[in-house]
Amino acid sequence: MRFGVLGTTEALLDDGRRLPVGGPGVRALLAMLLLGAGRVVTAEHLIDGLYGADPPAGATNALQSHVSRLRQVLKAGPVAVEYHAAGYRLAVDPGDVDAHRFERLAERGRAARAAGEHAEAAALLREALALWRGPALADVRDAPFAAAQAVRLEELRLAALEDRAEADLALRGVPGSERHGALVAELRDLVAAHPLRERLRGQLMRALHAEGRRAEALEVFEDARRLLADELGADPSAELAAVHLAILRADGGPVTSPGASPGAEEAGRRRGLPEQLTSFVGRADELERVGKLLAEARLVTLTGPGGAGKSRLAIEAAARARGEVYFAALATLAEGREVPQAVLAALGLRERGIQWPAGEQPPAQDVTERLVAALADREALLVLDNCEHVVDAAARLADRLLGACPGLRVLATSREALGITGESLCPVPPLPLPAPGAGPAEAAGSPAVRLFADRAAAVSPGFRVDAATVADVVRVCRTLDGLPLAIELAAARLRALRLADVADRLDDRFRLLSRGSRTAQPRHQTLRAVVAWSWDLLDPAERVMAGRLTVFPGGATLEAVARVCGLPAYEAEELLTGLVEKSLVEAAEGRYRMLETIRAFCAERLGESGEGEEARLRRAHAAYYLELAETAAPRLHTGEQLTWLARLTAERDNLFAALRWAVAERATEIGLRLVVNLSAYWWLRGMRGEAAPLAAALLDVVGPEPPPDMIEEYAMCVLSAVQIPGHVAEPAPYLRVVERILHSREIPLRHPFLLLFWGTMMGMPEDGSAADLGALRAILAGESPWVRGLMALGTAYQCLLAEAEVAEAERMFVAALASFRESGDRWGVATSLCELAKLADWRGERDRAVAMSDEATVLIEQLGASEDIPEIVCQRGLIHLRAGDLDAAHADYTRAAELARRAALPEARARATVGLVEVARLRGDLGTAARLCEEALAAAPGAWFGAGEGRAMLFVARGRIAAARGEVAEAEACHRQAVAWAVANPSFPAAADAVEGLAGVAVLRGDHHRAALLFGAARAWRGTETVPGPDAARESALAREALGEEVYAAAHAVGAAMTRAEALAFLGL
Repeated sequence: MRFGVLGTTEALLDDGRRLPVGGPGVRALLAMLLLGAGRVVTAEHLIDGLYGADPPAGATNALQSHVSRLRQVLKAGPVAVEYHAAGYRLAVDPGDVDAHRFERLAERGRAARAAGEHAEAAALLREALALWRGPALADVRDAPFAAAQAVRLEELRLAALEDRAEADLALRGVPGSERHGALVAELRDLVAAHPLRERLRGQLMRALHAEGRRAEALEVFEDARRLLADELGADPSAELAAVHLAILRADGGPVTSPGASPGAEEAGRRRGLPEQLTSFVGRADELERVGKLLAEARLVTLTGPGGAGKSRLAIEAAARARGEVYFAALATLAEGREVPQAVLAALGLRERGIQWPAGEQPPAQDVTERLVAALADREALLVLDNCEHVVDAAARLADRLLGACPGLRVLATSREALGITGESLCPVPPLPLPAPGAGPAEAAGSPAVRLFADRAAAVSPGFRVDAATVADVVRVCRTLDGLPLAIELAAARLRALRLADVADRLDDRFRLLSRGSRTAQPRHQTLRAVVAWSWDLLDPAERVMAGRLTVFPGGATLEAVARVCGLPAYEAEELLTGLVEKSLVEAAEGRYRMLETIRAFCAERLGESGEGEEARLRRAHAAYYLELAETAAPRLHTGEQLTWLARLTAERDNLFAALRWAVAERATEIGLRLVVNLSAYWWLRGMRGEAAPLAAALLDVVGPEPPPDMIEEYAMCVLSAVQIPGHVAEPAPYLRVVERILHSREIPLRHPFLLLFWGTMMGMPEDGSAADLGALRAILAGESPWVRGLMALGTAYQCLLAEAEVAEAERMFVAALASFRESGDRWGVATSLCELAKLADWRGERDRAVAMSDEATVLIEQLGASEDIPEIVCQRGLIHLRAGDLDAAHADYTRAAELARRAALPEARARATVGLVEVARLRGDLGTAARLCEEALAAAPGAWFGAGEGRAMLFVARGRIAAARGEVAEAEACHRQAVAWAVANPSFPAAADAVEGLAGVAVLRGDHHRAALLFGAARAWRGTETVPGPDAARESALAREALGEEVYAAAHAVGAAMTRAEALAFLGL
């Protein structure tokens, strides 16, 4: 039998007969089993793929039912669905499944091209591409598993097209192979469909140049330059620029790809790989082994004792890996639940953006599922470094990601295995030692001796291994079992001791060790012994400093160390310098930190010094970081915003440690003050998910009522705890306390950020209480520019979204902008600019609207809030769409969708896709528009489409498509649903768009009087007269022409005078 998923899901008998697969559930099950052809697919994975993260109660029985029906379908052929203890297996050869056959052929074609066999490569790749019958998984796209797999397969298809074009270009001049005319046309279509794929552009340039069309080739490059600058703020890649330069220099000869040499690949991104300050010595065999394991397995774990060099080996291996690489350092994590957040940060992503206006907060997204979405279609290597203390959480996350992200590989370092299916263990051995009796030259070549010599020369210039030193160097390396960290610590002692003294003292230390515990692993004993030896060689003041430094989990500045340890800065610096020289502390970029192995030992010594000393230090640590937070909080809303954001980010681990201490010690005052002063930082940096569990734990300590003198601090703690669902079992009573606090304030708030936090979480007041905001504004009139801007912004949103008072809203947005510019707060300026851009667009001031959007984008990028960029780019796309510039709109929406895809932002991706729906519809491509509508639904979580405005947008788009097809009843139903969703949100601008859609339906029915009434009602709901978009302009012109200007104006005025209640009654809603 043969099976297919590259198109609709199909099963074909050998005689060509197609078997009727069955309903959606059976087809989806078959597709999942086919993608795992020949392998056992776990029942859990099948249930996740069929039903998503929240399967129904009877999911297991439903799966069994689907399996039974699939077996009935397949009994006509020789293929069976086998049951195994872990799940189900479709007993089919992967070569009989088109997707697997495609991947194999494409890989063979790629290998042939790399070997210079271009004709064979072209033939193999054409054979592979011919297997595609349509979009992958076309009939099961609604299944939760399908979207990521379809994207992955489509990416492979595009890569195969690029490889085949590369082979065709290489065959120029070979008899019988000339097809440049067809190739140029094909590449033009591909570039138009995928304008940001620079490899395709380079191939089109080379194909045009090969035909003698040099000017056209150069114009393709200029188009790329403009597009990349406008859409991404970037320059063409080095590869595309090289093609451009080659064409400029070519004298009629061929231009080859800069990556055409065998095996040449575009360098992938390396995010977060730590910069190494020392050379990498003696691990060539291990590097090769890790590389081979990563080529064969998707999870490789480097195991070994502390100090074996696992992290360094992982970093070096990752630096040599192809494709994207992300490095997640887990050593400083306090709890396993922090692991997904650490990986999210490693990917350069945040929980959510900061530009969501009041009442439009996106739904909370599980961090692990966000990671799945971000990595689902990427070829990437994720390094999880130092897993041992969070091994269960690291294992769960790795298992989930590897199961859902087929292009992902994981390289972990841990003192123990992760213990999940498919893991390949790679024990990291000690460095090889010289053979007994080796002479100086031979010994100097052994990795352990080379490492000692390298590190010794760094502290004792001129040191080398020769006849005079070789015996002692070898003795040291043997004593230390070849452990890299131990060798480095010993070499550092040459700053103060002779080599012979180092060797003798180590001998003494290890003779004592041999009388100790026989149960510890020898190499664990070795490292502990050399660290203890290094500790014993410290003078008393240095030992005290080493112990005290362990209270800083994230390292520390000199100022922090001096303040917490109660020392003058000069004395602290002198002691830290001594510890650096002895390799117990690392110094970089003004910060001092210990390796975790050394920190753990020194922390034990601190604990042995007495509970009073450690308790005093931890209280001093919390007090110092509370002072830092209180100093930073007001400056986060000024021109110093970026400086203080960076400073707090550098101290992230210490700040969280201080808050954990406050919770553990029930130091509620310190804890509440930390929360209230860090809330704006967490918000601006997208760290609210990390803060929520700690705030909830503090709330449990404080209780259900606020301390009398810490009312605002308590309110902020409540909001910080409940903003992410699941951390507070019953949030409603706590929120009522906060509401009571806010309504009872009669004096200026000490922490006005509380108002912003409340407004973004709870939305606009439902009782039209603008008077409350006005009263607050009067109370705060004499406050800082930032507070005045905040109040103006809140009032503006109230006027715009809840009251449709556009003129007053614009006046308040302008006032907010002025105040935020005065304060220097980039978030406030950007938010005000985005809203003013919308209002300028309504008046038809396109250039002004685009300029304000672009300025807002720059400011948001400076804040590092990349998650907000897709939303702003979507808004700019709407500006172009309303102006009728469909090409510019398409470019903006395409860029927004790509940015949202890479950042795993389903709601932003859905908004961008809805924009592309409108572009396709207005271009007359209704088939593409309808398909994109379904993609938008698949791209966004149901919660977002249930949030009102999102669903309204989708139904307006669907209504417009139905109207264009002449399906008038369907169009009316869609627009009526859109009105209902927008009113429930509420978002009256969105409701106005839907009412305009109903006016268009009235025009189609020839009821031009009703159309004029509805256009007037839309104006009332929006709160201002606007320059109409393409649809409203065309439809209102038709109504005017049919009625005459006077009659149209009268009907329009009646509609504009309707209250919302009257308009809803008129619509029958």
